[in-house]
Formats: sequence, C-alpha cells, structure tokens
Amino acid sequence: MKSQGGNNHSDSVKEFILLGFPCAWKIQILLFSLFSVTYVLTLLGNLCIICAVWWDNRLHTPMYILLGNFSFLEIWYVTSTVPNMLANFLSDTNIISFSGCFLQFYFFFSMGTTETFLLSAMAFDRYLAICRPLHYPIIMTVQRCIRIGFCCWLCGFSCFLFPVYLISQLPFCGPNTIDHFLCDPGPLLKLSCVPAPATEITCAIFNSVLIFSTFLFITSSYTLVIRAVLRVPSAAGRQKAFSTCGSHLAVVSLFYGSIMVMYVSPTAGNPSGIQKIVTLFYSVITPFFNPLIYSLRNKEMKEALRKLCRIMRFGPRQPLKN
Repeated sequence: MKSQGGNNHSDSVKEFILLGFPCAWKIQILLFSLFSVTYVLTLLGNLCIICAVWWDNRLHTPMYILLGNFSFLEIWYVTSTVPNMLANFLSDTNIISFSGCFLQFYFFFSMGTTETFLLSAMAFDRYLAICRPLHYPIIMTVQRCIRIGFCCWLCGFSCFLFPVYLISQLPFCGPNTIDHFLCDPGPLLKLSCVPAPATEITCAIFNSVLIFSTFLFITSSYTLVIRAVLRVPSAAGRQKAFSTCGSHLAVVSLFYGSIMVMYVSPTAGNPSGIQKIVTLFYSVITPFFNPLIYSLRNKEMKEALRKLCRIMRFGPRQPLKN
C-alpha cells in the first residue's frame, strides 16, 4: 500500500529521469559540443572579470566589488546545472536521485534569487553614485559594500528553503520522468501523485513577490538615475553616466525578461519545449553574455583586462597600478 503522507518516500519515487533534449545521437553530440564551449567561455569570461577587479587597484570600489561578486555568482550559477546537462548528453539513462534533484533545485534557484538581490544592490549603488554623489563615499564604503554582498548571498540561500521543502514533501509515486534538463518546480509539481493547488499557489505567490519586488526596486532606482542624468548640462557627462548604467540595464533586461515568463506562474501550461528554451536563455546564455556586456561597455574594465593580459603574458603577477 502506497504511503499517503508527504513525509514518507519509502515506497515512492527514489530517482528521476531528466528527459533533457531527446534527439538523434549526432544532434546530441552537436549540442554537447556547443554547450561545452559556451560553459568554458562563461567560466573564463567571469574569471577574467574577477581577476581584473582583484588585481587592479583602481577597481577596488563598491561598483566593481559588486560586479566581481556577481561574476563569482554566475560561475556557480551555470555550474549548478550545465555539467549535469552535459553528462546527460552522453548518458543513456539520464538518472538523478531524489535528493540530488532537490539539491540541484535548491542551489540553482537560491543562486537565481541571490542574483536578483545582487542586481538590486548594484542598482542602489548606481543610484547613490549619480543621485547622491556627495553622500556616496560616506554611505557606500567598501566595508558596507562587502556586508551588502554577504547579505545578498545569505538572503538568497535562505528564501528558497521553504518552497523546496514544500515541493519535496509531496508524494511522488510515478511516473518519474521530468521533461526538462534540470529539476524545475513546474515539472516536479506535475509529477505529484495528488493535486497540490496550495503548494502551487504558494510557490507562484512567492516567485511573484520576489521577482516583482526586486524588479520594481531596480526600475525605480534607474528611473531616478535617468532623471538625474538628463539634468546634467554636459553631453559628455550624460554619456559617461549612461555608459556606466547601460551594461547593468542590459543584464537586468535579459535576466528578468526570461524569468518573468517562467516563474511568475510556473505551471501555467507552457509547452515543455518553450520552458527549456527560456530556461536555457537565463541559465546558460545570459551568464555567457554578461562578461561581454560588462567588459565591452566599460572603459575601466577593458583597460584593466588589457593590463591583466599583459601581466599574465610578460610579467609577474603584481597588483596593477594606476
């Protein structure tokens, strides 16, 4: 007799099958090669930003400390899903254990939540720098910036404990095939043996509050920033102010545009193919483009990366000087 309670999985599903991208073997190899290259380039790009911030004394400011923190997060963000996805391309079973599935669920979405908080912190930093320039050095010290970054990580990894716990307590008695390349809440809820409208609504409300509250904070900050920039009499001053914010706005648009499609209403009936494409966009493609966006649109970062390359090629690893 099957267990009725959510706390006993003794005779229920012990593992899941991640369907991933079912296609011909040659296509699987092509996708494996493509995502492998993307993954490696994502790691290298974000590592370059971290190293540039670390080695260049001019970048030891709150803005770049937050950027380095963000790049560090992106490395772990893609690592929480892409290596397992790559292994599944070469596997015949695509099996993930029950606990492994929910660990991936927890870490992936905790880091996604941390990303929303870090983007909010970066928006607040730009608001202070442009709208409150006289108070900025007093309010946003390096020590306070480090504390803000720590709080973003702490809150991000605390928030998703409750949704993960709720879904993990649902009874799963089969089927156990997840039509996705990662353990996503929508497909997991569909596999529950019994309808779980309360859990589904709770997760949808949680995601909506998290996404829209941080998104509104970011847009409000940049609305004030744009108003302040438009009052700058010098065209060169306006261009410099917009250039420092443009890269951040581009990253915000890419990230929030895709997660709003997916997680405000996670089981709204989106086709699985659309779910996979949208998830790929914000979990793989966006972290790949972020280093390019920040390095190509930021003169200080481009100069620091050039100096870092020269030091690594021709000289000892000494902190970069002004």
